[in-house]
Amino acid sequence: MTDATWSRNEDHLPAALRGLRIPLIASPLFIISVPELVIAQCKAGIIGAFPALNARETEGEPPLLEAWLKQITEELDRHNQENPDRPAAPFAVNQIVHRSNTRLERDLEICTRWKVPVWITSLGARPEVNEAAHSCGGVVLHDVINNRFAKKAIEKGADGLVAVAAGAGGHAGQQSPFALIREIRSWFDGPLALSGAIATGESLLAARAMGADFGYAGSPFIATHEANAQSEYKDMIVESGAEDIVYSSLFTGVWGNYLKKSVSRAGMDPDNLPTADASSMNFGSGSSKPKAWKEIWGSGQGIGAVTEVCSTADLVDRFDREYRAAGARLAAEFTG
Repeated sequence: MTDATWSRNEDHLPAALRGLRIPLIASPLFIISVPELVIAQCKAGIIGAFPALNARETEGEPPLLEAWLKQITEELDRHNQENPDRPAAPFAVNQIVHRSNTRLERDLEICTRWKVPVWITSLGARPEVNEAAHSCGGVVLHDVINNRFAKKAIEKGADGLVAVAAGAGGHAGQQSPFALIREIRSWFDGPLALSGAIATGESLLAARAMGADFGYAGSPFIATHEANAQSEYKDMIVESGAEDIVYSSLFTGVWGNYLKKSVSRAGMDPDNLPTADASSMNFGSGSSKPKAWKEIWGSGQGIGAVTEVCSTADLVDRFDREYRAAGARLAAEFTG
């Protein structure tokens, strides 16, 4: 199968979400997603993303978010001028819309001024956030763990959805991706990404086959050279598999997936963890995770496919090869 036969129907997608090398969005990772990683992801042809709250300056300093957006925008513009036949993909900024995020209003103003092309919203759907994004031509994707939240997000003005299914890293839902995507697609025909163990080109193709427009992958990018993660964290991703993941609400008040080895290293039994409720979640300091849990590392169930620490470019190359090979195998089955 030649490249010419690979064409996706993107008519229903906003312009910012069209023309990617492969239909993949890199999820915004707390602490880990920094400009170097985002720039590498976009240059590799996929949407790179970071949480606005990752850009934290000390008191009295100018907003670091402003400096990051300037760095990313200028570097991608430079790349596009030098590579007109291979332009970078757009980037996304994740906004935590939880009421405890005291920076939200300031960060919305900065992102609006820099005309961020893709906005990913989490932990609350608020019309004023969507309006801010739309005022500068941005596209809003809201992450949800069930169909009820999906409908609320669209009703409040989001353009698209990220369906966070079982197996996703960090804050994750419990529903099967098969069920979640089908329920959403029964009424919504706009942009839809699937999160949950998307770590290979085959899983990306499966997401597309189920009806998602994009895969949404985070954990594999932790084990890249550009990721702002400790070397021990990267090595633990490489050494672990799906059985090494624990699902717990203890660390943030919201259920999520974490590496068992990091829990054990903190002196706790990963198989006997107490629970916490959402009232303990507080983003006033930039993260809902108390400092006591800073060495508890998030990860999705797909990391068995991660066998080495590599560059972001090499990782996207792998996704691309696997995606095309899997598609060719299935195409042969249906046309042979």
